[in-house]
Amino acid sequence: METTAKLHGVRLSAQKGRLMADQIRGLPVDRALNVLQFSPQKSARIIRKVLESAIANAEHNEGADVDELKVRRILVERGTFLRRFRASAKGRASRIMKPTCHVFVTVGD
Repeated sequence: METTAKLHGVRLSAQKGRLMADQIRGLPVDRALNVLQFSPQKSARIIRKVLESAIANAEHNEGADVDELKVRRILVERGTFLRRFRASAKGRASRIMKPTCHVFVTVGD
């Protein structure tokens, strides 16, 4: 039995999110939450919330035992860019690209 949780449009680059996702992939959920809690990165806080949501979904919807759950799959995909413009010299404008990403977490026993 597998249960998922999704988060779309997070203000985080996908590359930075994948660094944290690689650390918890395949771990039991209690160890994964422990790793995420003591990591100082912004991505750790975001992924922790999605993982907690997936655990709550598994417990409430499927009646799963929380102690036996593992992180089966975690994906951090690139989302759209927020495009902003900044004034530049000689009346021009330079682009500021603010990346977003989508986080998908699947837990199962």
